[in-house]
Amino acid sequence: MISSRPDRPTTRPTTRPTVRLTPPEWLLSGLRPKPAPIPWAAVVRASVALATPLAVGLAVGRPTYGALAAMGALSGVISDTAGAYRLRILTIAIPQLFGAIGVTLGTLVFGQGWLAVGALTLVALVSGMISSIGAVASVSGLLLLLNAVVGAGLQMPEPWWLAPLLLSCGGLFVLALSLLGWPFRGRVAERTAVADAYRASADLLESAGRQDTDGDYDAKRQAVTAALNEAYDLVLARRARDNGRRGPLVRLLSQLNVLIPLVEAAPAAHLRRRPLPDEIPAAVRRLARSVEEGRLGGADLDLPAPGTPSERAVDAALRHAASVVHKPDPDPYNVDDRLGRPAALGVRIRRAGRDMLFSESSWRYGLRLALCIGLAQSLVSVIDVPRSYWVALTVTFVLKPDFGSVFSRGVLRALGTAAGLVVAAAVLGHVPRGWWDVPVMVVLAAFIPAVSAKSYGFQTAAITPVILLVSDVLNHEGFALVVPRLVDSLIGCAIALVAGYLLWPESWHTRIGDRLADAVEDTADYLAYAFGPTTGRTEAETAANQAERVRRRRVIYRDLSVVRTEFQRALTEPPPTGRRAAAWWPLVVALERIIDATTAARVRVNHGAAPPAAAEIADAEKQLRELAARVRSSVVLVDVREEWSAADEEGVLAPLRQELRAAQAITSQRR
Repeated sequence: MISSRPDRPTTRPTTRPTVRLTPPEWLLSGLRPKPAPIPWAAVVRASVALATPLAVGLAVGRPTYGALAAMGALSGVISDTAGAYRLRILTIAIPQLFGAIGVTLGTLVFGQGWLAVGALTLVALVSGMISSIGAVASVSGLLLLLNAVVGAGLQMPEPWWLAPLLLSCGGLFVLALSLLGWPFRGRVAERTAVADAYRASADLLESAGRQDTDGDYDAKRQAVTAALNEAYDLVLARRARDNGRRGPLVRLLSQLNVLIPLVEAAPAAHLRRRPLPDEIPAAVRRLARSVEEGRLGGADLDLPAPGTPSERAVDAALRHAASVVHKPDPDPYNVDDRLGRPAALGVRIRRAGRDMLFSESSWRYGLRLALCIGLAQSLVSVIDVPRSYWVALTVTFVLKPDFGSVFSRGVLRALGTAAGLVVAAAVLGHVPRGWWDVPVMVVLAAFIPAVSAKSYGFQTAAITPVILLVSDVLNHEGFALVVPRLVDSLIGCAIALVAGYLLWPESWHTRIGDRLADAVEDTADYLAYAFGPTTGRTEAETAANQAERVRRRRVIYRDLSVVRTEFQRALTEPPPTGRRAAAWWPLVVALERIIDATTAARVRVNHGAAPPAAAEIADAEKQLRELAARVRSSVVLVDVREEWSAADEEGVLAPLRQELRAAQAITSQRR
């Protein structure tokens, strides 16, 4: 009998592997929210600051005035990033002044066609150049350009001075709200910052010397650098206006300064590969609580007897720190401001102006921003784009220099705007205008500080519906605003990506390689200075030498933290920039370990170890300078391995040679 069933295959059919399409890592890193606590005080402040002007405007029958004040409050909320009250005056008030100038300039050229194009292009050049000076100048440049664009694109109420006055009032209202707690918590931010530096140092000492914890130790060391930078920035910013040698501020500076020897002793302890006793980090954490609570006096330290030079260094530094923290009066001989006290205001202004005018990066960014703003304004002048100011606003936000990678910001801006427009569409389509705007603004404004620290995309999604709600109060266009704003955002992102990114082959090496080479050269200078001649010095000269050595070390670590930030931005860019940055990343880690090894060697010599020979120091300095030259001249990693002409494998510089060989091995890998 013949079976009617078809023949079955003798072999099982092969299955093809499933291909999963996932977004690239550089995009996922921008979309992935960062872990950050919700700043509840800032959330409440943002809600009150943006909703109150709208309510006042509605109450007096001038909703337009309320909307302009709310727009100024939005600028204040964005720039309210400082913790110390005195710094908030700078970070909020100074940008508001530039914002008032910007909206005045924009109002003067409103409806002037190509004159407006030229004026905004010039404002963009100035804005980009001053943004390179520092954090406050960056926000000031941002508001200068943003408000100029808004003034040139929206009809402002008469007379001409009313719009800048209302915008400034909104920003100053945020400042007033942020300063309400000053009489009760005047120095809390500074004390907390110094205490955090002690806690970070305790974590570093706890991880020092433990086996297979190099990665954890490196992370703890970076945390100490960040904590010290923040603490010194807060304390010394106030110290610049206080020349006395008594009082709480001097006490905080004294407590912060005595932490430096303890931090310097950590690398020496780590290189011994033997964990420190648990009593040491525990004692440092108790000192942190004393600093934060402002307590005087304390129990005597019960520490085990030290046995090695590195342990003696930790013991001496910790006991000295405890004596200063528990003293009833600040140590008048331990408030040396050469660790970073700011110069006089006039000197800083002249220095910043000189750096801005003669800096290649300042002109490069200013010209790039001016080109993109000029293209955006020219486009909307030739093509009839309703409410065209949104295109230039998008360009400004995307090209902001300290927000991250231009490419990823362009993509995240488009995605964030689309998400924000969904919320705005629901609000504009279903919530009637009028008093309902006030509770809606309370809710929408709260999301800005709550999610801004998560990522740039989340911040954009939170700000977009707020701006659209304020714009609708000014324009009365309702739901019709939504689609044009999405189109405008996409146009602005395209201009920024093409004219501000692709047409400017500003290699990652210009931003990162040169800065990394500068850090290597500074390390060579630090090595030569740390082991310079010490005989014949007076006590005052020895103290001055130690302060200068600490200052140089802090400068190197601060510069390396900037390099790390630049690397993180480069890693979020698409290939080849992201791939090249990833290849160079281990060199940054190696350089930090070289600095640690140099510091550890100096600490061990100070506490009884034999000093290195002059030939060893000269060899190490020579190889560091050769490494810097190769890094500066190379786009890819190149071989820089050298032989040591003099090597004492048992001396204090042996760990330095090991770390330098590791750096040279990293740079020998061709990518």
